[in-house]
Amino acid sequence: MPIEGPLRELSIHDVFQLLDLAQKTGILRVTSELRQNGGTVYFDQGAVVAAEIQSNPHPLGSVLLRSGKVSESDLARARDMQASGDSRRLGEILIAVGAVPRKELERQVRAQVEEVIFELMGWSEGYFSFSESPLDHVPAQASLRIPTGALLMEAARRIDEWSRIESMVPHLGVVPRLVAPEGAETAPMDLLPNEWEVLAAVDGARDVRVLADAVGRSDFDVARTLYGLASAGIVVIEDPRTPGLPPSVGGEIAELLARAEAYLIAGDANGALASAEEATASAGADHLPSRLMAARALLAAERPGEAQAVLEGLLAADALHAPARRLLGLALAAQGQFDDAVDTWDAWSRLDSRQPEEDTLGGWVSRLRGAAELLGRAVRASHE
Repeated sequence: MPIEGPLRELSIHDVFQLLDLAQKTGILRVTSELRQNGGTVYFDQGAVVAAEIQSNPHPLGSVLLRSGKVSESDLARARDMQASGDSRRLGEILIAVGAVPRKELERQVRAQVEEVIFELMGWSEGYFSFSESPLDHVPAQASLRIPTGALLMEAARRIDEWSRIESMVPHLGVVPRLVAPEGAETAPMDLLPNEWEVLAAVDGARDVRVLADAVGRSDFDVARTLYGLASAGIVVIEDPRTPGLPPSVGGEIAELLARAEAYLIAGDANGALASAEEATASAGADHLPSRLMAARALLAAERPGEAQAVLEGLLAADALHAPARRLLGLALAAQGQFDDAVDTWDAWSRLDSRQPEEDTLGGWVSRLRGAAELLGRAVRASHE
């Protein structure tokens, strides 16, 4: 008997937990009319062994080629062997001809599967259906077995980390630019290999998505790396949607927002608010990241009414600003306006403008919405 239903009633996070605890074997299909997208996840006794999604099929050969793990000639040779009747998977052929080590192939395949899972974890609407059956065919290029619990923990960690990253990387359309060194001599930069890899690809024109594609890494990994580079003053993150800031001002704002984020992490909401307000004063009232940071600081300072005013003003300037609408739900719920908070989060879930990193918060928003709905019912019952 299939397990199925709308994600509004059982979140995708809960579906994964259920399949993990019951050690189910079969295929989970998730569809979303809003996103016009669908994903498929293969489970073997509760563990994930493969996953794919319509919007980004991630051809393994292209991923390996982009990341420099295989050469064009090796890839062409492997494909020719398949065309000539070799029934082995592409990855197995590449290993056999010595084009890529097995460990590296498995790492790349696992990264592909994880990215699919993390995208699905952000869906708060849609429909799921699980069919329990033996796995006769698994569309994977290498043997893989990922404990579902580990995936759920990583998804939760990413949600927390995205809330920190978004102060500098509010969406995947922002463009990093190298900061010009001051003076003739500069100290050598002590960077990790993955940081050098991203830094070498920064040209002042490519946004986060294009950079991720160029280096063969996930959007999340590149955004996290850019956050670190921007915090160190090595790059400046510019938003093409709000052009016109001189480079010096852009660098100053990035520094102020990084300082505000550090205050928030340290639990100093007032310090964060002061830095956010200084950033807004420097960039102008139409600089949305600064205003969003101010709203976050006001929420942390337990001043939800003021946060609501800031967020409503931000949404008046950009009605499709997903983070502002998500945070507005928090501000409303904090003031006991539970029904309004539910409506606001429902509007957030319908936004087509949500970026993938915002979608990763879908499970969190769904749980908050459920809590607000219950509290709203309780308040209405107490008044009757």
